[in-house]
Amino acid sequence: MQTIKIFDTTLRDGEQSPGASMTTAEKIQIAHQLQKLGIDVIEAGFAVASPGDFDAVSQIAAQITESTVCSLARAHEKDITQAARALEAARSQRIHTFIATSAIHMEYKLRMKPDEVIARAVEAVKMAHSAVKDVEFSCEDATRSDMGFLREIIDAVIQAGASTINLPDTVGYAVPHDYARFVKEVVDFTAGRAVISVHCHNDLGLATANSLAAIGAGAGQVECTVNGLGERAGNAALEEIVMTLKTRKDLFGGADTRINTREIYPASRLVATICGIEPQPNKAIVGKNAFAHESGIHQDGVLKYRETYEIMRAEDIGLERNTLTLGKLSGSHAFKQKLADMGIVLEEAAFAKAFEQFKQLADKKKTIYDDDIRMLVTNEAINAPAIYELIRMQLTDCSGGVPSCAVTIRKDEEEITDAAIGNGTIDAVFKAIDRVSGFSGRLIDYKVEALSEGKDALAKVVTKVVFDEEKPAIMGHGLDLDTMMASAQAYIHALNSYLLMRDRLQKFDRMQV
Repeated sequence: MQTIKIFDTTLRDGEQSPGASMTTAEKIQIAHQLQKLGIDVIEAGFAVASPGDFDAVSQIAAQITESTVCSLARAHEKDITQAARALEAARSQRIHTFIATSAIHMEYKLRMKPDEVIARAVEAVKMAHSAVKDVEFSCEDATRSDMGFLREIIDAVIQAGASTINLPDTVGYAVPHDYARFVKEVVDFTAGRAVISVHCHNDLGLATANSLAAIGAGAGQVECTVNGLGERAGNAALEEIVMTLKTRKDLFGGADTRINTREIYPASRLVATICGIEPQPNKAIVGKNAFAHESGIHQDGVLKYRETYEIMRAEDIGLERNTLTLGKLSGSHAFKQKLADMGIVLEEAAFAKAFEQFKQLADKKKTIYDDDIRMLVTNEAINAPAIYELIRMQLTDCSGGVPSCAVTIRKDEEEITDAAIGNGTIDAVFKAIDRVSGFSGRLIDYKVEALSEGKDALAKVVTKVVFDEEKPAIMGHGLDLDTMMASAQAYIHALNSYLLMRDRLQKFDRMQV
């Protein structure tokens, strides 16, 4: 039985989704969840791209022990050197280097001759192999490349030390039957000298289908992302590939993965929460409607025998349907047991904070759902240390009047109070925080979502704020029964994340001098 390697690129290619930028702390949190998921290779970032990416790759490399940690690198000396430096602390390291191989890319993007591309690829692989033992080489835009040229460059880089050859469908051009033929030709040509990997984009909605067709043709590794995140229309969705292999083993010769499928839903929720990009409700496997039955005929069938309309169990992906029966009088032991039942294990300090948040929520909310608990834990994990902490907030929005907000914020054990008026209530809240903190943010995105069911559902607010026009926007997260309070928390979270990232990058720059 073949075990397909899962190469997760949520932290690299997934972050290239518009609006999906993450802080280093958030990337580390996702990396730990990917390790729990059982990912074989975590592509932690593009180390040369920025000091922030280098920092994220190096910290993930130091903390992840059960998955291989990988950095992307162009076929340039500086890229490979930075990737090797960032991966130094990793127990298992991989450098993933690439160069375009299609005629259109070589002529118009690289402006290089085919023999120059081969020479550059060989040089890059040799350099990477001198730094780490595990080297992957990608033929960018492989599906629009000449097969004769692909054979030549693949043969050369294998001899130079590449042990994995990736055949990306970079622009989502392939269709399943043709991609399977293409992959099989390379599998036959390499004859076991390297693992053949595939990396499919979803421009035509075929990324998962193409990836599965490639597995059927002999590919041994699939590159994918949680929730199908990625540039343009996204990448092949990890959850779709894994659950298809699990559900239809009969069609794939028993091929399977190392993935702990019960961690799929927690991973999906964590990524969606951090990136602020929710899967559409009818998204396969992890969408809100994936296990919902509206039709009376379907409901009747499922009640009589689940498999009449369900080919997977919700429990298999870690989705629990029951509600939490604990309340404000429940103790820490019962809460810890509930977390354990949900597959959540926290360190002592994190558990204490989560339990405190649970007790506060139980005072206000009649029915607490598993998603409420999951979000409480996630919110505590991804929130930056509180440089600024919201203590109190008072809103005034008289009919026909001018909205105003007064806030009290703690910094360095000192409480500071100030107020502001705005064009609307949210504008007043953010301007009041600006006055207290001394930083002025420009809001470029704002999302509100009811987390669970009922009138007393937790409000989840995601903000995207620019504090420095020369730096990328920062995501902030807030969680509260009151939408305005959640909005203030999200804005302050973004500010805290910006300040922490700024301080880390300044420290990094001083170390480089």
